[in-house]
Amino acid sequence: MRNSDVDADVDVVVIGAGQAGLSSAYHLTRAGLDHVVLDRAPRPGGAWQFRWPTLTYGKVHGMHALPGMELTGADPLRPSSEVIGEYFAAYEDRFGLRVRRPVDVSAVREGDGGRLRVETSAGVWSARALVNATGTWDRPFWPRYPGQETFRGRQLHTAHYPGPREFAGARVIVVGGGTSAVQHLLEIAEVAAETTWVTRRPPVFRDGGFGEAEGRAAVALVEERVRRGLPPRSVVSVTGLPLNEAVRAGLASGVLDRRPAFDRITATGAVWADGSRVDADVILWATGFRAAVDHLAPLRLREPGGGIRLEGTRAVRDERIHLVGYGPSASTIGANRAGGAAVREIRRLLTRERAAAPVS
Repeated sequence: MRNSDVDADVDVVVIGAGQAGLSSAYHLTRAGLDHVVLDRAPRPGGAWQFRWPTLTYGKVHGMHALPGMELTGADPLRPSSEVIGEYFAAYEDRFGLRVRRPVDVSAVREGDGGRLRVETSAGVWSARALVNATGTWDRPFWPRYPGQETFRGRQLHTAHYPGPREFAGARVIVVGGGTSAVQHLLEIAEVAAETTWVTRRPPVFRDGGFGEAEGRAAVALVEERVRRGLPPRSVVSVTGLPLNEAVRAGLASGVLDRRPAFDRITATGAVWADGSRVDADVILWATGFRAAVDHLAPLRLREPGGGIRLEGTRAVRDERIHLVGYGPSASTIGANRAGGAAVREIRRLLTRERAAAPVS
């Protein structure tokens, strides 16, 4: 019997309509499982819709097509937010995926009768299983440094990067050792008065090909952390930075000369332990993101190490919960495969439950 304040019962709730969520919804639809997809974004496109305009589709690396529908004929000079947003919208329409948006999921709790209670801005759903596909975009990571609050210039994160024009004539410190930091630097250096690149560890550049064997090895490293219940690192963090023509030019020009992490921040810039300093008008934190899983906190899925331990996509502490696009499945091709794997396990779980249910 439905709890009085539950608005709808479904077999499966999918949270998030990016690559991982749409892949899962595709496989749920093919499996004939009753489900709903809840997405907090205002329109189709997942996190891609929030990317900066100068990130054109031609600059995107590793974008893998969703299952059942290729992305073809895209103009490489168009913003990736537009290209992928339109692709995701067409995908939802073609396969009749039921995406409710914008819907903010505040909590997932234990419900009645062994079901999950999914509390949202649009009501309460009761589900027998859940696919969490929320990614990381909603949880930008901001490191803390002494004196950070005294800085009189502007501080912003990659999540709010507007493109290079706003940095014209400015002295900019870019903090972070990933692909986004490199892309920001190469763009900003063309218009800024001065740029400084700061990373905690020396960057590792990858020369040569990155094939299937290398990809499997990188995913295995991320997967091992998840198995141990540690917070996942991104797949990109263990592959190194690709050495393309633009990066080689940045290294040759000195734009990508890196400095180690500074000791503290002042009102006018940053100071290193050796006493050297750099004055700045802007600090751009290209310091990555963390998994957006706070809404799962009532289920107590985290391990002492701080992460959610998985077997495949299934949470070890609760077999009803699957995380797709988390850790080893955070890449676009990984999200596709994980969506199918999660649905196969959910189907087995629901079949087993139905067989065990008493006949009325």
